[in-house]
Amino acid sequence: MKAVVMAGGEGTRLRPMTANQPKPLLPVANRPIMEHVLRLLKRHGFEETIVTVQFLAALVRNYFGDGEDVGMFLQYATEEMPLGTAGSVKNAEDALKDSPFLVISGDALTDMDLTEMCRFHKENGALVTVGLTRVPDPLEFGIVIADEDGRIQRFLEKPTWGQVFSDTVNTGVYIMEPEVLAEVSAKESVDWSHDVFPKLLARGAPIFGYISDKYWEDVGTLESYMKAQADVLSGKVEVDIAGFEVSPGMWIAEGADVDPDAVLKGPLVIGDYAKIEAGATIREYSVIGANVVVKEGAFIHRAVVHNNVFVGQGTTLRGCVVGKNTDVMRLARIEEAAVIGDECVVEPEAYISAGVKVYPFKTIEAGAVVNTSVVWESRGQRTLFGQRGVSGLINVEVTPELCVRLASAYATMLKKGSTVTTSRDVSRAARTLKRAVQSALNASAINVMDLEALPLPVARYETARSDYSGGIALRTTPGDSQSIDIIFLDERGAELSQAAQRRLERVFSRQEFRRAFPGEIAELSYPPRVVEWYTHELLRSVNLNGVRDADLKVVADCAGGTVSLVLPTLLGRIGVEVHTLNNRLDEVTPTQTVAQQRAGMQRLAEVVSSSRATFGVRFDPVGERIQLVDEQGALVSDERALLVVLDLVAAERRRGRVALPVNTTRVAEQVCRFHGVQVTWTGTSQEALTTAAAADDVIFAADGRGGFVVPSFARTVDGITAFVMLLGLVARTRLTLSQIDARIPQAHLLRRSIPTPWAAKGSVMRTVVEAAADQSVDTTDGVRIIDPDRGWVLVLPDPADAVTHLWAEGTDADNAQLLLDEWATVVEQADQ
Repeated sequence: MKAVVMAGGEGTRLRPMTANQPKPLLPVANRPIMEHVLRLLKRHGFEETIVTVQFLAALVRNYFGDGEDVGMFLQYATEEMPLGTAGSVKNAEDALKDSPFLVISGDALTDMDLTEMCRFHKENGALVTVGLTRVPDPLEFGIVIADEDGRIQRFLEKPTWGQVFSDTVNTGVYIMEPEVLAEVSAKESVDWSHDVFPKLLARGAPIFGYISDKYWEDVGTLESYMKAQADVLSGKVEVDIAGFEVSPGMWIAEGADVDPDAVLKGPLVIGDYAKIEAGATIREYSVIGANVVVKEGAFIHRAVVHNNVFVGQGTTLRGCVVGKNTDVMRLARIEEAAVIGDECVVEPEAYISAGVKVYPFKTIEAGAVVNTSVVWESRGQRTLFGQRGVSGLINVEVTPELCVRLASAYATMLKKGSTVTTSRDVSRAARTLKRAVQSALNASAINVMDLEALPLPVARYETARSDYSGGIALRTTPGDSQSIDIIFLDERGAELSQAAQRRLERVFSRQEFRRAFPGEIAELSYPPRVVEWYTHELLRSVNLNGVRDADLKVVADCAGGTVSLVLPTLLGRIGVEVHTLNNRLDEVTPTQTVAQQRAGMQRLAEVVSSSRATFGVRFDPVGERIQLVDEQGALVSDERALLVVLDLVAAERRRGRVALPVNTTRVAEQVCRFHGVQVTWTGTSQEALTTAAAADDVIFAADGRGGFVVPSFARTVDGITAFVMLLGLVARTRLTLSQIDARIPQAHLLRRSIPTPWAAKGSVMRTVVEAAADQSVDTTDGVRIIDPDRGWVLVLPDPADAVTHLWAEGTDADNAQLLLDEWATVVEQADQ
């Protein structure tokens, strides 16, 4: 008698374990489920077997080949599309015409007595014999009713509890006469229990049920997969376990290296050439695959670790599954029912909560606390917030589902009935994801004022102007049209403070979101005259004396962004001749690559030069930052633009303070000192700059990246206001931008970024402080070492990425390079 092993299932309920391998290849006690099935067939005398394959068929064929390794002869019948349980067997009909055959699933674990079942089939003269077993919860299986002689009377597939009339279920093991295949349509999806058997019963065909008291487990869920592992180790099912049983319930395979000082408590199994170091603890019901390395101090309990996994020092694995070729680094923790897919990296001190599923090829960052499954995302992040809010790939890392959870967490931090703003850039992705945000806010009893597409500075201003509790703005990530940023605002229109960000992250990670009662569902409204209010207050707050008399001509490039919604009205009221470029909403290109930006700036420079304009300005797509071109058509770098605008402000005000990040050139200090203005050095974060700009005596602030703060109007970065302020300053000074630039000393400031693992950042900074020795050190942000004779260097770990940034400014270019090289060496050696 031949056998048919059905091995075409996808095993969707077992993902991510089956995300890139077929379910029959999932290992149970270090052998694929299907190998246990083939060994069962071999024990009962089945030597010729046809394997039906469909999902990732090549992997099954490559693993088992012609069956020589299991002492059988295997043939394969490949389905081009899923054909169902009966259709897949029909697909192998040519090899099954001559005699009865047995059908068995390649992804169920059993030690059913197949010899006895064959005898039962022959004695009863059955057309079909169905293998049956009794289970306590029959909801997921096909229920069968049979009479006293074993003749089947009724089938019912996957009943509800109201339909449960038996605890006897279909195991999917059948013995059939070849004429049964005539009842199955070729090349169609046909099921035995749902389509074929009821039709045969209606005709009175002899279909019998063989009730087995042996073990049977349909490995269809994570729970049943873990149960199957424990049952094998407990001896509840008769299978061959690879290795030697060195003590009752403890199997160690050939070539495994287990240190005598490792703590082992069975039942457990350790695979071929695994290495268990001294001080590691492996407790009951754990399965360690082949070539697994378990380092000192690791603790593993009821966990299944597939082949070629690295388990780092001090790591804890409890009741979880770790896929093959995965690295679980030092001090990481993976909790109950979590599943880590194949070829992932769990970096040091990461924490994977219970029930989390991490799909293959993902990286969980060092120190990350992961409480939700990482499915489409490319990585599990250590923190939600980066330098641009919450950022990620559109519909991969930032999905509508993520937006709902984020907005729900934000809403939970606010009082019921509060009102927040929502706004976006021109992109379709931002528009779509904003709707998810709004729904979640309303469902959490938070009213929403939808500002629609609007420059971010205008949205910030409106949020701060009215009685709002905060806001959420969505924009395409600068320079990356495939990614999006979600920016959370407080009641001042500024980014959330670090403390508020951490609080939101805690709520998000716990997923303890507040929901409104039906009568508390909040409203979505559209406020009127937002741009009009912004324009009115801007013109009232910024000094524009002398502009109308200066006969200025300006070229303004809106870059296809939301500034085009504000600029025409604004400029019409100022009285300046303006030539505008890209004055439209460009949904297709909501941001530009570096090359496109350079081309745009070059085009702006050409227009400024040919039109003999006073200067040119290019806004970013959301109106926060500006780039300048002088009257000669020369591009002004961000560093020089800061110094030029700073010189104009300081020369006119002659008192007060300006706020600048600590990584800004100290030429700025010379400029301010010359005009009697003081500098307050701040941290490099946007929050630090915004906080400093809120002081009453601060007259100006800038971030050195084209972002300017005009405190007389708003305390946040605003490219539109900076442009209007610059018009007034240039009109009154009667100097060109190139003339102003020429009178400012040249800076020699260099920058470099060095990759640094998260776990090494602390030791790197300690080493830097120690290396500074007796030199003067400034710790406003990072560590700035001051060398009076050569200049200074700033060492600053990145808050979002595994890198350390260095800035070095020297008295000349050579000293700047020497300082940078010297301290880069210190950072690189500290990481080793």
